[in-house]
Amino acid sequence: MAFLYTINFFIMAKSFKHYYTIFAILFVSTSVQAQRHADFFSSTPEENDETATQDSIVSNWKHENKASLDISEVAFVNWNAGGSNSISGLLGLEFQRNFKKDHLVWENKALLRYGVNKQQNQDLRKTDDILELHSRFGFRKDTISNWYYSANFSFKTQFTNGYNYANSDSKPISQFMAPAYMFLGVGTVYGEHIKSFSAYLSPLTLKSTFVLDQDLADAGSFGVTPARFDDLGNRLEKGKNSREEVGILVTSAYEKELIENITVKNLVSLYTDYLNDFGNVDIDWEVNFNFKVNDYVRATMGSHLKYDNDVKIESTLDEGDAEETITEGAKVQWKQLLGVGVLVDF
Repeated sequence: MAFLYTINFFIMAKSFKHYYTIFAILFVSTSVQAQRHADFFSSTPEENDETATQDSIVSNWKHENKASLDISEVAFVNWNAGGSNSISGLLGLEFQRNFKKDHLVWENKALLRYGVNKQQNQDLRKTDDILELHSRFGFRKDTISNWYYSANFSFKTQFTNGYNYANSDSKPISQFMAPAYMFLGVGTVYGEHIKSFSAYLSPLTLKSTFVLDQDLADAGSFGVTPARFDDLGNRLEKGKNSREEVGILVTSAYEKELIENITVKNLVSLYTDYLNDFGNVDIDWEVNFNFKVNDYVRATMGSHLKYDNDVKIESTLDEGDAEETITEGAKVQWKQLLGVGVLVDF
């Protein structure tokens, strides 16, 4: 849950040089924990009993740490049919800190994923880039009910620049904190302590979109208000770096073992704004299959589909010696993943 205290930093940061602040915070936290253990071994039996009583409270917390690495490679030597050598890797980290006691539940999750690909005669290219923080607090009226009153928080951005390699690999179309999305709302959740299924409904959710790169903000990327220019192209007013919406958020999570060692996980998020184009739904739908080989080796196959009316697609028209960039409307975004790798709990 410590990642919640760094959210203000993420909103204000524009470059990775600020990450030294995080390292300093982690260093201080580690020092405090080390001092606590040292005090335990140097204290009296009575003091140790008191410490053990305090530690029993921590048993309400469930900790999960996972690291995964998927690698794929293709190499050709005198291959008659031809081909291009390539290698790709995908690193994933997931941390969970969940609290559950009587009528209360508090779930916290951090998800980090980064993937790259290197093909023959091409520079290194990014294939995946995710930084997500999630927190949900729930309260129920009794210990047998599946319904919780809930407050929900989530934050999403990326680590490095993103490019449209089909058009140009020199001009970024996205960056760290450009965009970044923050959701904050209240509602009700069903199935909070049912492992395989949960559904969340929030009739009041604030969605904030941040575009902290001024060039992208001036262009009106990701739905922010663009800059104003005169007839000569001089900027009269900067583009806005953020946009706020208030609407309805519905999410659902389902996980099930289909057959032995094969599981499927389905995640759906639907959001519509009350004030701007009510009924125009933003969709985020992810389906992942996990094929377990043993405790460490597994294969994954996944599909990730997104639609956001604020994300416009750009294309380049080649007209002889000149190229013209045209901004088209919103389109369905789709990503497919297939990989084999290792998964370690620590």
